[in-house]
Parts: sequence; structure tokens; C-alpha cells
Amino acid sequence: MRFSARARAVTTYLVLQMAVLGAAAPLFAQDFYKGKTITIIVGTKAGDAYDLYPRLMAEYMPKYIPGSPNVIIQNMPGAASMIAANNVYNVAKPDGLTIGAIYPALYFDQLSKKPEVRFDWSKFQFLGSPVVSYHLLYMRSDAPYKSIEDIKKASTPPKCGSNGTSSTGYWLPKLLDEVIGTKFDIVVGYQSGGDVDLAVERGEVQCRAFTITAWFAREPFITWRKTGFANVLFQSGEKRDPRLKDAPTIYELMDKYKTNATGRRLTTVVLAASDFGRPLVFGPKVPADRVKLLRNAFDKIVKDPAYIADAEKRKLDVEPIDGMKLQKLSKEVIAASPDVVQKMQKLLGTGE
Repeated sequence: MRFSARARAVTTYLVLQMAVLGAAAPLFAQDFYKGKTITIIVGTKAGDAYDLYPRLMAEYMPKYIPGSPNVIIQNMPGAASMIAANNVYNVAKPDGLTIGAIYPALYFDQLSKKPEVRFDWSKFQFLGSPVVSYHLLYMRSDAPYKSIEDIKKASTPPKCGSNGTSSTGYWLPKLLDEVIGTKFDIVVGYQSGGDVDLAVERGEVQCRAFTITAWFAREPFITWRKTGFANVLFQSGEKRDPRLKDAPTIYELMDKYKTNATGRRLTTVVLAASDFGRPLVFGPKVPADRVKLLRNAFDKIVKDPAYIADAEKRKLDVEPIDGMKLQKLSKEVIAASPDVVQKMQKLLGTGE
């Protein structure tokens, strides 16, 4: 096929224009953030471990985001961070100035078709997570439950507190009920994890499941460990955390109590929440160039020796996961098989 000189000239012009626009796209994103303020909406109260990580990240963002924008924290607690997630997904302007710091297990509520969910987990744009979050369950030392075996044999189940069904405080004990046959009584409705801990101190409930990071990072747990106020009964990682050598893993418990194949598949999907860690997300309509720019900033921050040193001073673990990996994982968990989804619905009390 032969082209006229005019056609060739037009084609050349269009190719050049596309190349110029492509090269300029990152520059547009860089120019955009100059003089702006980024708001990180944190789905829990100030002082919770889910709040500590984005606050530390916010201190370093101006250094690595071109234009050095201001970064502020807005706490929006409630419903295990679902209120914050719905806000970031539906209410916040999709301009790259609002980041969500939300719970990693919110996809449970989507899979179980909870009516409060107004987001698609697989369409959040993940910037990354500063840490993998493995979990534990602590129990008041004066409670009559000294081991998982005690809970299995108990006529009266222990009461654990939680601030929502996508909180570790709810789903981890429920997962144990499903795969090894324990019986926990979960009291839901606390506004934050800190409120659950206060309830444990008051004796309203006896136990709570949450992250290993938080157990070693802040009060009241530092004092609790010194005074022996609470004991750790099990943990969620494949290997025992060196700091929790006496607490069996859920995998050890499944081996001991001979969990079937469906229960193990359910465990795989549920514990993917550990890999999501403490995710930072954009809504689905934020321009791709701004997502890329913030992902690049995240990747640089978590490698900064000063950031790592600050995290260590604050007793915060550092084991980051990049946004692209989380994006892939988000699609995988939402595509869980029907039998696993049915089990999850039962686990969360939303199925038959």
C-alpha cells in the first residue's frame, strides 16, 4: 500500500504528538503535587498500629513526591475501617490527593456480600503496604483458658472483642472455630482496637486477636508483657515468630486436629489478609500517572535508611510489599472458588 506525501506527514505528526504527550505525562503528575496537600484517611483511631504506619510514612512523603506536597492524617474510625474505605472509593475526589489506610481484610465483607460494602476490592489502586501483618490471639492470664486445647474443651466459650467482621479480632477466632473446632464468643461493636483492649482490662471480654506488630510496638502491651497480664495462645504465620516461641501457628494446629482440604483452602484465602498488611490505596479513578508516581515514592521511602531507623525506634516492623503485587493479589482473592466463598460467608455469619 502506498501513501501520499500528505498522509505520511500527518502520520508522522501524530506519532510525534503521542510521543511528546507520553513523555510529558509523568511531568504533569509531578507538577500537579506542587503546593498541594495530600490527605491520608486512616480507618481507625489515632494511636492504633494502623495509624502509626501512615503517620510515619507521611513524614517521608514530601521528600520523595515531586513537588514536595504537604501530607496530613485524617482519622475516620468505624466498622473496621469500612467507613474510610467507602469514603476513599466513592466520596473523595479521584485526583490523587486522598489516600486510604484501611484494614487488609475488607475483601471478606465483599465476598460475603455485606450490604454496607460500596467498593470493589479488586479495583482499589494499591500503593503498597509498609509491612506484612501476621496475627496472634492474646488471652487474659487470669482466664481459665491457658491453651487452644482448653478452649476446645470448655463448656463456656471465651469472649473476644472486635470492632467489625473484617477486623482480625473477629475473623481469626472464627477461622479457628471453622478449621479446628474451637468455640469463641465474639463481641462486636467496639469503635477501635484500643477500645477492645480497654474492655479486656475492665473484664468485659477476655481476649482479642490482632497483629503481632502491635503487640510488640505499643502500650498497653509493653506493660502487659512485663506484668504477665495476658498470654499469647496462637499465631497466624507459617513459622513461629522468634519472639513468640511458645505460641503454636494455625498451621500446626490444623495438622494436630487434621483439618480437611476445604478448611485449608479457606485458610489460604483468609490469611491472604496478612500479605495485604496495612495497605495504602487510591480509589479506582485516580489517573494512572499519579498512581505510578506515588508507588515510586512508596518504594523509595521503604528503602530509606532513615525511615527504617525511625521505624525501629518506634518498634514498628518493616517488611514492605509493593503496590503491583497487592494489585495482583486483590484480583486473586476476589476470584475465590464458590465453595471457599460459601465457607467464608458461614464464617462471617452472612451465609446459610
